[in-house]
Amino acid sequence: MTGRAFGKGGWAPDRLTDLSGKNYVITGGNSGIGFEAARVLGEKAARVTILCRSEDKARAAVDALKQSAPQGSFDYVLMDLTDLTSVRKAAQQVRDSRASIDGLINNAGIMMIPKRELTKDGFETQFGVNHLGHFVLNAELCDLVETAAGRFVSVASIAHKYAHGFHFDDLMFTAGYNPIRAYAQSKLANLVYALELNRKLTNSNCASRAYACHPGYSNTNLQTTGPGGIAAMLMKPLTAMLSQPATKGAIPTVLCAAGAEAGPGGYYGPTGFREFTGPVDQASISPFAKNQGDAERLWTESEKLTGGSWRIFG
Repeated sequence: MTGRAFGKGGWAPDRLTDLSGKNYVITGGNSGIGFEAARVLGEKAARVTILCRSEDKARAAVDALKQSAPQGSFDYVLMDLTDLTSVRKAAQQVRDSRASIDGLINNAGIMMIPKRELTKDGFETQFGVNHLGHFVLNAELCDLVETAAGRFVSVASIAHKYAHGFHFDDLMFTAGYNPIRAYAQSKLANLVYALELNRKLTNSNCASRAYACHPGYSNTNLQTTGPGGIAAMLMKPLTAMLSQPATKGAIPTVLCAAGAEAGPGGYYGPTGFREFTGPVDQASISPFAKNQGDAERLWTESEKLTGGSWRIFG
């Protein structure tokens, strides 16, 4: 259930301490939630690397971040989550530039693609980008997070509640593709993955931990670049009426990445009406996200599909 760990006003970034010497890596840091989270971390003097598939957008974002948060240090690495070869190449570039990662933030995502599409590795695109690409990235960099006793942060969504479990017999929706159901499954995977990763880290006596969050209903380009047709038409007025700016939507991500108050294995987000907006605190989790059997199976299936190997688990 939704909690009130941080008081009536919820958690806010002004609680952050100085982050000098800390290293953060964030996917999709060129816009929206990712950009705003990178900015806040930079304002506290952190080093932030954004992972982005477009060099032009990455350069523009880094330039803007340097202007708005000169206390921080910003750079970028090119990475395409639709291509696991690109993910592994980007991970190696990150490894070559630092010895540890204090926060690895799985932020990038796509939403409600009208027609079923596949990644370069043959995965349904929403599941492939939102979950499997991040699974591999985390596996490739897990020892650097462990070295820092750092944090794995997964950005899920209130949409996870629309998935009533996983389509394990057809994870890629080869039959009966529905953009909303596919998106909901991918966001359920984000949350379940974070909870299962934290259990594995704890049971293996690792120093690193995993956290999950959601941005509520935030006004970002996610609503305009994914949905098509009727969904796109409906979302425009809903976004205007019910959403909050990306600056507020990024607060749960910052809490999970660097807030001393965040609890390992926790799930945080806005706690107002339907968790669209409101004070940031402990968020509600669907019963389907608490199924331990599903969590273990999702992990196993993810390893099989991607060949992801976690150094810290032996």
